[in-house]
Amino acid sequence: MLDEILTVTFLTGFLAATLRIMTPILIAALGEMFAERAGVLNLGIEGIMIIGSFAGFAGAYFTGSLLLGFVTGALAGALLGLAMGVLSIRLKANQIVAGLGIWILCQGLASFLNRGIFGVVSVRPSVSILPAISLPLLNQVPLLGETLFNQNIVVYLTLLAVPVFTFIFRRTSWGLSIDAVGEEPHAADAAGISVSRVRYIAVTFGGLMAGLGGAYLSLALFGLYTDDLSTGLGWMAIVVVVFGKWRPWWIVGGALIFGAANALQYRLQALDFPLPYQFLLMIPFIVTLVIVVIFGRGQKGPSALAAPYERSEL
Repeated sequence: MLDEILTVTFLTGFLAATLRIMTPILIAALGEMFAERAGVLNLGIEGIMIIGSFAGFAGAYFTGSLLLGFVTGALAGALLGLAMGVLSIRLKANQIVAGLGIWILCQGLASFLNRGIFGVVSVRPSVSILPAISLPLLNQVPLLGETLFNQNIVVYLTLLAVPVFTFIFRRTSWGLSIDAVGEEPHAADAAGISVSRVRYIAVTFGGLMAGLGGAYLSLALFGLYTDDLSTGLGWMAIVVVVFGKWRPWWIVGGALIFGAANALQYRLQALDFPLPYQFLLMIPFIVTLVIVVIFGRGQKGPSALAAPYERSEL
């Protein structure tokens, strides 16, 4: 068994799978980073990923277009992100309770719509998954070529988004406004920045990204939809944001760890590893707990995170 694990074939497949599986985690985590740096904690992104996965699949299935499927998933996520904004910003609801409520709502809604539209069938409807794009010459690099340069377009775009988001927060007034609202909303308001507007845009964008990450699951990884497709990836994305210290490049590192944990359990199952598959399924969640215990302690997020803003307090 160890000889099979140490082969180039296994390692290449494992690394390639790590990148593919880390992508939805990274997409959702980057979106959640925007929301949290603006002061909104959205615990509903697991549910938003589920809705995005269903909406993306349904959109692609009925239109025959993967692009429209991704757009549908992203729009569904944006609407739920906006709903989170209304609850937490307009109504000033407890953000933890509101996020959990959205998660529960999305789980039930996706299951209801799935059964209502596609019915309960033994053979699930499917779509063709997003094809891989092999980059000439670069894909010939031993081991890394097959891993890095033979992925689908969403993987490439997600990795390109990391330096773009870094630039936004470091070099643009919009990024500075987000951080100002998340750290010192009263000072930001006094400087003429609309706290509510910035938070609405940030949490809606976070929802859009979570919906896009969910659509990736059904359209780029599996080609179908099931009610348990997300398998906790949204919760992992939230942990990744904390692990990554609310910084894009650190978040990439956290997403890689969780992507590797998920890829490992899939690859070990394919090898008929001599452990009950239930134990292999536990690997990503054990990693999540370890990350929370080791890196979650002492982490300080934005000062105003999860705190409703009351302008009258000025």
